[in-house]
Amino acid sequence: QVQFVESGGGLVQPGGSLRLSCTVSGTIPRLYTMGWYRQAPGMDRELVAAISRDYSTRYVDSVKGRFTISRDNAKNTVSLQMASLQPEDTAVYYCNVGFSLAEITRPIYDSWGQGTQVTVSS
Repeated sequence: QVQFVESGGGLVQPGGSLRLSCTVSGTIPRLYTMGWYRQAPGMDRELVAAISRDYSTRYVDSVKGRFTISRDNAKNTVSLQMASLQPEDTAVYYCNVGFSLAEITRPIYDSWGQGTQVTVSS
């Protein structure tokens, strides 16, 4: 059974930074694309960023230039460095995997981790 454990969230002022981490446990091919998603109150979960097996990346327009996704295949982890945070970035952030950058909006696993709360407020 695959499990996702997200960490690193918190309360930060506008303009601040946070680094999120996700550890994936269980049997998962390391060649899969890994992605970060977020869900704000009353909103659907959306893809934020993704990174493929060859380290190609994809970002939602609203975070381009501010967020950076990375992965460590040896440790089965994916990270999200977030800078210049804005109140609209407030959400619970989750990770999951997909077959490719094109398909990462349809993650493979229906079960999600607990997520990590990011709150951007002054």
